[in-house]
Amino acid sequence: MKRIAETLSRLSLAGSLSIGGLLLSACASDEITKEDFEGSAGGHEELETEEIDYSKRKTILGEGGLNLFGDSESKNTGGALGVNSYLWRASLDTISFMPVNSADPFGGVIITDWHSPTEAPSERFKLNVYILGRALRADGVRVAVFRQVQDRRGAWKDAGVPEETGTKIEDAILFRARQLRNQTLQK
Repeated sequence: MKRIAETLSRLSLAGSLSIGGLLLSACASDEITKEDFEGSAGGHEELETEEIDYSKRKTILGEGGLNLFGDSESKNTGGALGVNSYLWRASLDTISFMPVNSADPFGGVIITDWHSPTEAPSERFKLNVYILGRALRADGVRVAVFRQVQDRRGAWKDAGVPEETGTKIEDAILFRARQLRNQTLQK
């Protein structure tokens, strides 16, 4: 046992010395001069540059790039987001009573957290709102509604939701989006 302890002590000392040696050698200074960066002939080499036509490049923001204020070319698309900004804002306005868990304006997805209405504390709802394009159209928004009810033991169980629930929320979003667009056009 004593022999093992001595061996471990020697290995520890050797390891410490090697690390110390490496650290000291890393501190060695090699002087870098201007000549190291000049061409092999001793003169300055001229860098070649190329002109880039940025208008032809594809970007993650799509054709036209990021347009914050809209222009005459953006017909009914509603601004700089990856999706229709009227539908986006109308969706956030319509579901503002629920806590938002995640919102992606470029992908057009809004996910809420669970919300229990005060009049029915033993049930809770969650919404996933999908904005499907840049045009303000009736088929441009989809809402998935999830519902859970609490059993006697306090555990949450999935429950069915009538199909018209999602449709009613979609209609409310579309109505609000039309209001927002009309307000913008009147200015």
